[in-house]
Amino acid sequence: MVPVLIAGDAHPALAHDIAKLAGTTLAPAQISAFADGESRIRIEADVRDREVYIVQPTSAPTSRHLMTLALLADAARAAGAARVGALVPYFGYARQDVRNHPGEPRSAQLAARVLRCAGVERIVTLDLHSPALESAFEMPLIHLRADELMLPTIRAWRLSDLSLVSPDAGGVKRAQRYAAALAVPLAVVAKTRPAIDVAATLHVLGEVRDRACVIVDDMASTGGTIAAAAQALLAAGAREVHAVFVHAVMAPGAVERICSSAVGKVVATDSVPTAPDPRVQIVPVAPLFAQALARIAGLGLLEPR
Repeated sequence: MVPVLIAGDAHPALAHDIAKLAGTTLAPAQISAFADGESRIRIEADVRDREVYIVQPTSAPTSRHLMTLALLADAARAAGAARVGALVPYFGYARQDVRNHPGEPRSAQLAARVLRCAGVERIVTLDLHSPALESAFEMPLIHLRADELMLPTIRAWRLSDLSLVSPDAGGVKRAQRYAAALAVPLAVVAKTRPAIDVAATLHVLGEVRDRACVIVDDMASTGGTIAAAAQALLAAGAREVHAVFVHAVMAPGAVERICSSAVGKVVATDSVPTAPDPRVQIVPVAPLFAQALARIAGLGLLEPR
């Protein structure tokens, strides 16, 4: 039996696409707020003894969307659901998984505990900022990779003398996977971060001179990291630079910063809602999540209606 799918308020269009590919429809739920902003949730479907999955990336406003997800999970559990899971294409707070200074919380671990306490028994997510964060989840975690979505796009560009580039040391393993799949060299842009959301590029390690470079990252927030990495690659002799990132978090001005830089082609997924922009190619993630949902349910993937 196909699980019951409920859309949160963060990305209803993606929830609809996943439901369509999974051969089901979204169960109705009311998500509203009192005048002072306090969230109010009501599931308007019979979920008793059913497996329920809530579709909710915890993108901006991150705290509100995280709370909505927790409230929906608690509502489903209170309504008698046999099991409650969450499809979280983008897991907010994942950048804060370690304490860099005394007095800081481990926000990612706390967010995972909030969901567990709310009744979430399984999470399906996409390209966590840090793979080490998997150990913070006290419930089963299915960690999907965007590689199978992005690699065909890169291959379609037919770039000669290609190098895959990690824009920082933290993304090396991700870039290594792409480089190995494409059988091309790997390069890394070394940098320091003097302040939050500010990146100072130092130098390039690896083979980039006279080569086409594709930067691979898990997200673009301010766009500063990608823009600075592209400039460093050109200074090191790269012939052209393109960018692939999974989560288009995109703070105000980020698209302009990236597209006015040395970056040529830009590709991201729709793991978070983004305003349409002809300069950014969007690759849908619904097929990945529908397939994961079908495997969890022990079903073959149904054809779209």
